[in-house]
Amino acid sequence: MASDERPAPQAAGAEWPSPGYAWYIVFVLMVAYTLSYIDRTIVDLLVGPIKADLGLTDTEFSLLRGLAFAVFYTLLGIPLGRLADQRHRGRLIAAGIALWSIATALCGAARSFPQLFAARMAVGVGEAALTPAAYSMIADSFPPERRGRAFGIYASGIYVGIGLAIIIGGLVVQAVSAQPSVNLPLLGEVRAWQAAFLVVGLPGLAVAAWILTIREPIRRVQPGDAHSPTFRAAIAFLGANRGLFLAHFTGFALLTLLFNAITAWIPAYLTRVHGYAPGQIALSYGPTLLVFGSAGIFCGGWFADWLRKHGRADAEIRAGIVGALCLWPFAATATLMPDAPLFFVMLAPLVFFASFPFAPAAAALQLVTPNRLRGQVSAVYLFVVNLTGIGLGGTITALLTDRLFGSDDAVGYSMALVGVVAAPLAALVLRTGLPYFRRGVGAT
Repeated sequence: MASDERPAPQAAGAEWPSPGYAWYIVFVLMVAYTLSYIDRTIVDLLVGPIKADLGLTDTEFSLLRGLAFAVFYTLLGIPLGRLADQRHRGRLIAAGIALWSIATALCGAARSFPQLFAARMAVGVGEAALTPAAYSMIADSFPPERRGRAFGIYASGIYVGIGLAIIIGGLVVQAVSAQPSVNLPLLGEVRAWQAAFLVVGLPGLAVAAWILTIREPIRRVQPGDAHSPTFRAAIAFLGANRGLFLAHFTGFALLTLLFNAITAWIPAYLTRVHGYAPGQIALSYGPTLLVFGSAGIFCGGWFADWLRKHGRADAEIRAGIVGALCLWPFAATATLMPDAPLFFVMLAPLVFFASFPFAPAAAALQLVTPNRLRGQVSAVYLFVVNLTGIGLGGTITALLTDRLFGSDDAVGYSMALVGVVAAPLAALVLRTGLPYFRRGVGAT
């Protein structure tokens, strides 16, 4: 984009968008976020077929699922976050959606492990463009006392996306289970798991076009702010507030790690331990994620707004602590249940409270960060939590299964062990950040 096309900075007192249009922006961004999670997590339901065709261990598959995606997703998030602070955010998001959609479809054309690994990396590159820009757009569309709910609706795309990925992927695999390969135009014969990638990838191009219809929200830049701050300025800001951001990033990274350590392996757990077929997983686990994850993340944002309305200057971090503590008993015991019905009884609150902290986490970040730095600071936050959560969460579970327990059937014990440690540690770390956050809110 030419320099004269950069959105001009606006005064902090500019009029907010109408509530109806602000919620429309959130809805469109939520659809994009849903799509991103469908495309990144469809692989979780395809563990068995991919391992069988490519001859992988659990640990090797976890690297394909996590590291291949996370490295570029996290590294490129920072320069793309700077672009979100400088350029037209809607166009940046649309370009990212187009890239990750094509890359997801290319996963379905992969014929070898290196090809699939490369396509997964490209998915990460495209998805890195979305959330820093979306956070910035939402923060410029809502006053602080309404942002928790707005971020909750946006972030519900995580659970709608994962739920739909499980449902779509499971039904696709079930439908073609009697014929493990199908013939497709141009591509010829492909495996069932390859067809699943094609089904979920290509519709994203329509969503990319839809994003371009959104009007760019006014940037609420304070008088005297530089329009194009450097990454050095963002690092200086983080360093000057290191107590706040160390607690925030570390606490929510632990919760992201726990979320990925469990959700990445539940389809394999249901297959190995309870004998579920892909279609059964699709119609049980998928709706549970969709309903209870979406409810949890919205309720977490609502709870943070409620605390702020009642005078809590540390509302968002306190909401994260509540979510972590309520999550702990369910994360530590759900995958140890002796039968599937009891597991699903425990899974509903596990998913609810696993999602509860993440809308407050996003709202907290925007509240204490100057507008001109939101894209870059959000990108650093996403770098930390996603490299930890996506890059390591699933792999930690796999390593415990392979190396500590030594049996594929012990994956439930591995997930429980991660839950025992990560949830209370996250609550403790976030607790140390409360005084820093209160001071940070007063400084912006």
